[in-house]
Amino acid sequence: MIVQKYKDMLSGKSVIRQLSEFATARGAEIGYENVFDYSLGNPSVPVPQEFTDRMIHMLATQEPSVLHGYSPSLGITSVREAIAASLNERFGLPYKAEHIFMASGAAGALAHAFRLVTEPGDEILTFAPFFPEYNPYVNLTGAVLKIVPPNTADFQINFEAFEAMVNEKTMAVLINTPNNPSGIVYSKETIERLADTLRKKSAEFGHDIFIISDEPYREIVFEGVEAPCVSAFYDNTIMCYSFSKSLSLPGERIGYVAINPACKEAATMVNMCGQISRGIGHNCPPSIIQLAVAQVLDKTADLSVYEKNMNLIYDCLMELGFTCVKPGGTFYIFPKALEEDAKVFCEKALKYDLILVPADSFGAPGYFRMAYCIDTEKVVRSLDALRKFVETEYPDQVKKTEEK
Repeated sequence: MIVQKYKDMLSGKSVIRQLSEFATARGAEIGYENVFDYSLGNPSVPVPQEFTDRMIHMLATQEPSVLHGYSPSLGITSVREAIAASLNERFGLPYKAEHIFMASGAAGALAHAFRLVTEPGDEILTFAPFFPEYNPYVNLTGAVLKIVPPNTADFQINFEAFEAMVNEKTMAVLINTPNNPSGIVYSKETIERLADTLRKKSAEFGHDIFIISDEPYREIVFEGVEAPCVSAFYDNTIMCYSFSKSLSLPGERIGYVAINPACKEAATMVNMCGQISRGIGHNCPPSIIQLAVAQVLDKTADLSVYEKNMNLIYDCLMELGFTCVKPGGTFYIFPKALEEDAKVFCEKALKYDLILVPADSFGAPGYFRMAYCIDTEKVVRSLDALRKFVETEYPDQVKKTEEK
């Protein structure tokens, strides 16, 4: 007998993936260059040449067993040492190899983090808008994900709602900054208030409440925006990182868990990750990729294109009268739809070969997400389609904007 809950999930596939598949099919009809696909957050800039050069050099000079053999269960020691040293240098925190666990991207890191601090029935809080896959990530562990309603004024934390929702079952708070889907970066003040609140609530309930900080977009921060290191503000922080976005390596599935050295059981928790891997099969990420990223920790892909794309889209949205909080990072923008039902809005956009993602599953009905990790030339061409869409489908909106 097959397991019904996974069978049931077949009818609830990711709307992002569904739209991406639609875009691919439409591209087969009219040429993908004519489909303005803002659905999938797949990095569009090339991997740094330094990474490619290191890979080629290793393949030419290293023993195959070193490059292609199993890594230790916690990750290759020299790689963990290099990551710890890099974090120490960047953020001034005394990380050592014993605080680092190598994982299969941020998703693999999160899979371990959730199981480190929760048991079935425990709760994890996260803040809307949020990445929809957090639901299966958390709920399939037996823990329960609870969603704090959004603060749509600026998409910082809605503290009034949050403080009302924290309870004795809360074992962790899952945050994502810079944020998918809003592009917002949590301010120092937001993180300080979150840390203060959790220290008080931990004392009140008599157990530690952890911050699980999902940080795959940490390096994509725009000019004039500060992205504070969450771990510097709260001892019980579990950092979950991926090189997918910073190095444009999503297919290599490489990242890590970094337990704050100030956490009283940090080294034990890293060792526990090795045991968690035994149960979920999420263990021993590729040795060659671990070794390669360790040699380019101070490098990124050319991430400047994302800020250029953001400014082009944001300016057009403002011109057309959309309501939108300007992103501080990532490659996402999160406008309010021009009608109450964002699903209907995004369906209308398909007629103009604009692939936009309604945000109901992100916990923010009435909004939509654009993933602008596409060529700038294509962004520019898409703006004419966006203008035509708004002018044709929402003429009253155009008139209202012109009257301002």
